[in-house]
Amino acid sequence: MPFPRPERVRPLTLAAVVEVLGLDAARVIDGSTDGAADAVRVRGVSLDTATVRPGDLWAALPGARVHGADFVAAAAAAGAVAVLTDPDGASRIAAQGVDLPIIETPGPRARLGAVSAAVYDGLVDRPTMFGITGTNGKTTTAYLMVSALEALGHTTGLIGTIETRVGRERIKSVRTTPETTDLHALLSVMGERGVDDCVMEVSSHALSLHRVDEVVYDVALFTNLSQDHLDFHHTMESYFQAKASLFTPERSRRGVVCIDDEWGWRLAQEATVPVTTLTSRLDVEADWVIGGDPREADLSLTSFGEVLYLSSSLPGDFNRVNTAMAAVALLESGVPSAAVAEAVLSRPEVPGRMELVSPSDPGRADFEDLPTALVDFAHTPDAVGAVLSALRPQTNGQLVVVLGAGGSRDPGKRPGMGAAAAAHADVVIVTDDNPRDEEPSVIRDAVAEGVWPRSRARLEVVPGRTAAIERAVEIACDGGPGATIAVLGKGHEQGQEIRGEVRDHDDRVVLRAALDQRSVTG
Repeated sequence: MPFPRPERVRPLTLAAVVEVLGLDAARVIDGSTDGAADAVRVRGVSLDTATVRPGDLWAALPGARVHGADFVAAAAAAGAVAVLTDPDGASRIAAQGVDLPIIETPGPRARLGAVSAAVYDGLVDRPTMFGITGTNGKTTTAYLMVSALEALGHTTGLIGTIETRVGRERIKSVRTTPETTDLHALLSVMGERGVDDCVMEVSSHALSLHRVDEVVYDVALFTNLSQDHLDFHHTMESYFQAKASLFTPERSRRGVVCIDDEWGWRLAQEATVPVTTLTSRLDVEADWVIGGDPREADLSLTSFGEVLYLSSSLPGDFNRVNTAMAAVALLESGVPSAAVAEAVLSRPEVPGRMELVSPSDPGRADFEDLPTALVDFAHTPDAVGAVLSALRPQTNGQLVVVLGAGGSRDPGKRPGMGAAAAAHADVVIVTDDNPRDEEPSVIRDAVAEGVWPRSRARLEVVPGRTAAIERAVEIACDGGPGATIAVLGKGHEQGQEIRGEVRDHDDRVVLRAALDQRSVTG
């Protein structure tokens, strides 16, 4: 489903587009047969031929395998009135003889935010913007914030990994952060529909690829940083710098930074906007310190004599931090502390994050004896360890884990994921995640490599994710009451990518079906 667009926009002439872009090197190539480029009015911006609407400026960008300019005929047929592209794209378009004016400039992707903002901004007031970045915890913190804001009576928007919300309208997300062309249109729609606050996950890819250009967040949040996406960033330093760019005056007004890890501490020192810090560590000084018994739901936030008492509605130490992050961000936006404490009591429904899965029939005789079963999106060593360390104390029987790793993505983290699982689980079942274009057995072997040295956990390697989940349920049920099954890695996802094909697969559906077929013995 395509993203909505605002009902009102500010049409721009091509000359105005060039002026907005501020491009001395840009030139307009009038490809029209009647010299009518001066009469063109741009009413929207798109970089995907599937979403082009009449009146759009279409961005033909170079890609890893193909150039967008090769699809200019489809864009023109859909109603595009002009093209923004690079010199190579302009040559390709000229060779095809397509009758459209072209704005030619080096690096057009870096220019899209400016023109999108110019077309879609200015006619309505935008919502208060919260931007959340970090390796783990973005989605949960976003849902905690949305839940709290709605409890305060605010109309909210949400842009993230699982879904996009504009008030009550929900749209399934394709990526964590939309392309800048869609993002600016969305924010304008939110303004038209009276959305008070927009809570948004901001990925490192989005920061590096100009998807959030021309957006200034009222409060930016940093949760943590650990190994992930090194297939794209190559080094942890590059990964950190991408995240850190959110905490600059070009992209935010102030920040909330968790300094539990060294990257957060460093960001707090290097940020060029005012930053409020928080920590759950007793050996670190911060503006807000998270206290209370980690085994209990209640927690306290202390800041120079001021104490705010909260309740975390989600299990695990990491969710105590996520709750604290949401609370401090609300405080920084001007919400009174008493209202914050009350608002965060609302339990958010976070699809695929510590999500419990029950059998279809709650009235079955052995319902209470069945294993506790859940799915979680954990797909980094730190996230796997955090989820399982939360489950271990609550598990009286066996802790059985199903784990895989994505193909064509950061292979260096795979043994670490296996090691993190083995450090807490009784049984680790290594299987497939999204193999993509890689040989699945190679990925499984890399994850299993991290499990082998940990003698505490029993290792099983089961090809095929459905078979692995069924095996986990078999082990947990045959081992007697008190077991916990944790299926990690895919969370909310409803497909599995294998050799370029996305096949239907939902861990929750498969897990529930397997529970329905089993009974507890022992």
